[in-house]
Amino acid sequence: MPRVLIVEDDPDVRKAVQLALRHQGHEVHAAGTGEEGLEQLRPFRPDVVVLDLMLPGISGLDVCRRIRDREQVPIIMVTAKGDDIDVVVGLEAGADDYVVKPVQARVLDARIRAVLRRQDAPVPDSVRPRPQVHGELVVDRAGLQVTHRGEPVALAPSELRLLLTLSASPGQVFSRQQLLEAVWEHSYHGDIRLVDACVKRLRGKLGELGGDTRHIQTVRGFGYRFGTP
Repeated sequence: MPRVLIVEDDPDVRKAVQLALRHQGHEVHAAGTGEEGLEQLRPFRPDVVVLDLMLPGISGLDVCRRIRDREQVPIIMVTAKGDDIDVVVGLEAGADDYVVKPVQARVLDARIRAVLRRQDAPVPDSVRPRPQVHGELVVDRAGLQVTHRGEPVALAPSELRLLLTLSASPGQVFSRQQLLEAVWEHSYHGDIRLVDACVKRLRGKLGELGGDTRHIQTVRGFGYRFGTP
């Protein structure tokens, strides 16, 4: 049974989402503030965090950053409709996906199940592949691990999936829509901000480790590719 932690300050919304997700077969814990959410994170060990950006006390963005500092659990953020800046900032802070208010239980359940599938399932291969070596960066597709100079690279689920998808076909250009469908399973003409924000986070993490961020190359007017700098 998937474990979901909801962090939402509106008691009516919190209760409605909690009941709906329980009806969908999830084990759900709920918190009304960012502080409460962070306190529940370790003892509950959720599979997914559903995080409202507008919280009293510690903001949703700060909660997102603090979770990312200690955990790689998938985060689905909830934002008010039309708050484009909040969406971009939230994605860059480490969220894996987002939904807009008013939250539709079926949509949220579908996003939760999709992010869990992405976390558990590797990019398909016909045979068990050997780790790919790209200079000091090693991508172990079978083990779902990435190392730099022998040290593990902590990647959120969407970041790992994006790197696995791009590195599976070095030199191939992927459009943002192709990456949206492969990494996030959004089959509709979706929000390319998910892709751009994830690329930015991935490049940032590689750069912080002293790695070469040019592995993830932008092809203007088309999308991205994985290449040798």
